[in-house]
Amino acid sequence: MSSYTATIRWTRSDEGDFAKGQYSRAHEWAFDGGATVPASPSPHIVPAPWSDERGVDPEEAFVASLSSCHMLFFIDLARRDGWVVDAYADEAEGFLEKRSDGKMAMARVILYPQVTWAGEEPGPPAIADLHRRAHEACFIANSVTTEVKVQS
Repeated sequence: MSSYTATIRWTRSDEGDFAKGQYSRAHEWAFDGGATVPASPSPHIVPAPWSDERGVDPEEAFVASLSSCHMLFFIDLARRDGWVVDAYADEAEGFLEKRSDGKMAMARVILYPQVTWAGEEPGPPAIADLHRRAHEACFIANSVTTEVKVQS
């Protein structure tokens, strides 16, 4: 079993009126490998100046996490099947929607992977099978109820 950590840090500044909700929500995420990432709520949820559009918001991180996990399994499964991947890019998109119970949730994530192969390229059925197997193996996809689709 593995354990993963992230340290989330926020400090109130002197700007705005905290009691009225006028305060910056910008914060940072620090990871055990040393990376520190500026973070903020989405400007769609908390308007500027109380959010920072340069920061990664939790919804973007959720989409990136699903896409990254899928990609890592896809590349490794391709390797195991004898295919060589030269590049992989995904313009993944997540959709925040109101559920039937009235709560907001990331209802869908669509992955749009573009794969560049070295040498012989697998056919569409083999690529679809790689995506299916990558999705089934992805730890993050297995941890959420969000619908995840792959659009080639």
